[in-house]
Formats: sequence, C-alpha cells, structure tokens
Amino acid sequence: MARMIVHCAIYRDGRPVATPEGPTGTLAAARKAGRGGFVWIGLFEPSAEELDQVAAEFGLHPLAVEDAVGAHQRPKVEAYQDSLFVALKTLGYHPGGHAVTSGEVMLFVGEDFVMTVRHGADSPLGELRAELEQQPEVLKYGPSAVLHSVCDTVVDGYVDVAVGLQADLDELEADVFAPGRVGRDVASRIYGYKRQLVTVRRATGPLVDPMLRLERGGVPYVRAEALPYLRDVADHLARANDQVEAMDRLLSDILAANLAQVSVQQNNDMRKISAWAALAAVPTMIAGVYGMNFDHMPELHQPWGYPAALGLMAVVCVLLHRVFKRHGWL
Repeated sequence: MARMIVHCAIYRDGRPVATPEGPTGTLAAARKAGRGGFVWIGLFEPSAEELDQVAAEFGLHPLAVEDAVGAHQRPKVEAYQDSLFVALKTLGYHPGGHAVTSGEVMLFVGEDFVMTVRHGADSPLGELRAELEQQPEVLKYGPSAVLHSVCDTVVDGYVDVAVGLQADLDELEADVFAPGRVGRDVASRIYGYKRQLVTVRRATGPLVDPMLRLERGGVPYVRAEALPYLRDVADHLARANDQVEAMDRLLSDILAANLAQVSVQQNNDMRKISAWAALAAVPTMIAGVYGMNFDHMPELHQPWGYPAALGLMAVVCVLLHRVFKRHGWL
C-alpha cells in the first residue's frame, strides 16, 4: 500500500497540517480539522486491490474505481453521488527522439477530499503539489483548486507539446521543399509525425466537451470561484486543439506536395531515360540496316561507305541531343 501512495496530506486553510502514512482515517481527520480542511492523496498505478481499500475509505463509486485501475480511458467528467470523477491524458515531448508519449491522471473530487491516480511517467503532479503548497491563498479553496490546477497543468503540457511538434514540422517542411531534396524517407517521416499527432489528438479532442461542462458550472463538488479559471483552461485547450488540427492539415498538404514532387522527379527520370534510349536507337537502326548483308547496297563497295555510315550516326545523334537538351529532357 505504501508503495503506490506517493502523497497523503491533510490541509487546513491552504496549509498542510498533517501527513498520514496511509489513507485510513485521513478523511475523518480532515473533517475534524473543521471548515476548510481537506485531504489530498496521490496514488501511482495502484492495483485493483490497493485502490479498493482506498475506495472503501472514501466511498468511491465502483465504476469510477474500475476506470481508474484499468486506465486507457477517454478524457471525461462523470458525477457520482459522493464524488466527481475526472479522467485526463497527460503528454510528454522528447525532442531528441522526436516522440510524444502519453500517460493518464484520474481525479476523484469530493467535498473534503481529492484523490489523484496517475498512470505513466509523463505527469507533473509532484512539481504541482510543491507549487500549490507555496500558495495557500489558492489551496484554501480546497479540492476545486486542486482540480483546476491539475487541469491547467495538463493543458499547459499540451501547449508545450504542440510547440515542439510545430518546430519539428517547420524543419520537415523545409526539408521537403528544399531544392534537390526529394528524399525517399520523407513519406515515412510524415507518417511518423501523423502518428504523434494522433496521440495528441486523442488527448486534446475528447477533453473539449468535459472542460466545457466544467466551466459552465452546475457540476457537483466544483466551487463557483473556480469557474473563471476553468474557463481559462478551456480556452487554452481550444487553442491547443486548433493548433494540432492545423498541423494535421498541413502534414496532409506536405505529404501531397511530396508525392507530387516524387511523381515529377520520376517523369523527369523517364524523359531522360527515353532521350538516351532514342540516342542509342538511331545508330542501332543504321547498323542494323547495314548488318543485313544485302548484295545490292552500292555504298558497301565504296571506300567512303564505312565512314559515311559512322558520320550519319554521329550527325543524327548530335541533332537529337541538341533537340532534347533544348526541351529540357537532358
């Protein structure tokens, strides 16, 4: 149990007053702390048995507990009788490997408790908790403040990932349209970026409606004071989502442009091959005529016949070369 609990503390007026080792009795202790007291417990990849023990202490709904254990949930907001369940996807960007990784954070929000369940490594909750403890004027608003801060931090992570992907996309665009840089690996790179964008869109797109639901108000266990801040988070999310959609459309355009470039390059190659084949065909044709060994070919019996045939081949080849060169085939 202690292994999966990464944080457990009771707060009063935005300041930590106790740090129990486990969840047992923490809710009762938070309620004894009086108005403004709440418990914040953080879990990392708990098993079903471990989370069931905590769920029994806090009265969590079994369906929400099942979602929190299984992970791989679509971003959503669900209200139950004794708590609010929020599922978010976290994103991480690694510039060296040009890769986007994802994790998940689930929140159980009640009147006097908030529980965060984290899956995956891409989670900024540790730093967030330390920052909030330095801002008691924010943390005094209780679980709603934690809910807003987690959503805000996760969405800010989306913006950072979008910025990193945009830089990579600019680099890719420059490579595609650089003169003489029609590379064979461009299409595979584009599809690689598209896969990364799919990961981002799975996090940003489905979260739009839940965030709109939160910022409109009327959701249990979300205080009215948090609504303006949740609206700001929803606005940031909409901008990040729009940026991802724009990058996806641009990638499709870049892919189409690259395929057109490859097609043009192939046509140029075919024209060059055809031109050289035509140059080779003329002397072959003349040599073939002379190779038939007919008796009635007067020039065969003349001393100038052989050089004349060679000269004819050279003149025709030179003329064809000039014509092809003028038309850009060579």
